[in-house]
Amino acid sequence: MGDQLLVGLDVGTTASKAVVFTASAEPVAEASVGTPWTPTATGAELDPDALLAAALDALARALAEAPPGRVAAVGVASMGESGVLLDPAGRPLGPMIAWHDTRDGSELADLHARIGPDTFARTTGLPLRHQWALTKHRWLRGHHPESRRAVRRLNVAEWVVRGLGGQEACEQSLASRTGWLRLDGRDWWPEALEWSGASASLMPDLVTAGTPLGTVSDRAGLSRLTGATLTVCGHDHQVAAVGAGALRPGDELDSCGTAEALVRSVAPGLPPDTIAGLVAAGVTVGWHALAGRWCLLGATTGGLVLQRVLAQLGLDRADLPELDALASRVDPSRLSGRIEDEGRSISVVPRPRPGGPDGSAEPAEIWRLALESVTEDIGVIHDAMTSYSGAHNDLVAVGGWARSTALMEVKTRRLGPVRRSPVAEAGARGAALLAGLAAGVYATADEFPDAAGTGRHDGG
Repeated sequence: MGDQLLVGLDVGTTASKAVVFTASAEPVAEASVGTPWTPTATGAELDPDALLAAALDALARALAEAPPGRVAAVGVASMGESGVLLDPAGRPLGPMIAWHDTRDGSELADLHARIGPDTFARTTGLPLRHQWALTKHRWLRGHHPESRRAVRRLNVAEWVVRGLGGQEACEQSLASRTGWLRLDGRDWWPEALEWSGASASLMPDLVTAGTPLGTVSDRAGLSRLTGATLTVCGHDHQVAAVGAGALRPGDELDSCGTAEALVRSVAPGLPPDTIAGLVAAGVTVGWHALAGRWCLLGATTGGLVLQRVLAQLGLDRADLPELDALASRVDPSRLSGRIEDEGRSISVVPRPRPGGPDGSAEPAEIWRLALESVTEDIGVIHDAMTSYSGAHNDLVAVGGWARSTALMEVKTRRLGPVRRSPVAEAGARGAALLAGLAAGVYATADEFPDAAGTGRHDGG
């Protein structure tokens, strides 16, 4: 493999993170540039060109710190749901609307009436709610008439790859977050397309992550990348699972960030009743970034809850080791109380303890109560995945809160053995590995270096 380098770019809700890796998946340089959202009354939107510029800036900054060596490939992962419409000349028509924006309320109500949540869930693997591309698309057609001239729609990572000089394609895990893709046939759903005013011709060819999509053009203005193989790597959660080493069917990633997400790889072909049951339990079902697999995905606001509790205790992350040590010695069977999430703040309401004053609780007890509470929330999602798809294989944790030793102890007792991955930027690492697949640095996913950067991971 020599001194070849691989670049992973993760274009997320908060920032675009670019990391340069060796072919053995050792990180050697990185940079992050904030995502340039424009706030709106209902959420936020993006100027597609500004987002592309931020992504290119992150790449340039990372490359400026990278050691010498030829960059063999660049892989791009991204947030899902948001997309850009292009005119015949390839210019954006209208804004990219944030996945969490709620401007499409009337469109969502109409979709409920026309198609209904059960049919939608069984067909797409998604709950009928604000998030997916099809209701945003219908809103754009009604409020940005110029969008009706669109001849192409691209998801975020696909837009960035195109901006680097790559070919247009629609990656399957991102396609699964649109509301237009039928799970069973891995094809476009005519009824949903017609309802939203879209058409199958708007969509490029469906591909899997790691498919070569041309090379970086000199017009991108990044000379060290010119000629490097390009690939779209897909939805950031699935790509993070690849980067953390949760590769085999049945493997589960626990992404412990501000939003805690469980990502499980399963074989395709779950029955419609099973899909409907998973969706009702808060789990989406879609195509995985890896070929021949589906992905189960469920999330909570667990990390946000922990951050708020920590702040209300007057502590910060630097205090976590000592607080964790104290919380680990708390007997959970003696805990009583509840956590009240009021949207903007968290209240911890302890119940009276035998022999103690009403409402009294030590910081370690409050912290342990918070850890138990958020773990139970994610445990409910984990149990739903297990009840509908069978037992998991390996459970791998990544993200900032995975550094909490007390949280990992609580998770182990509730979920079973949890392996904490040492990977800092799992999304960027997964994107780099899939880029290496596209460039032939690795023949298959079986050859990906393991998550510690040594040896090989059995991709299964």
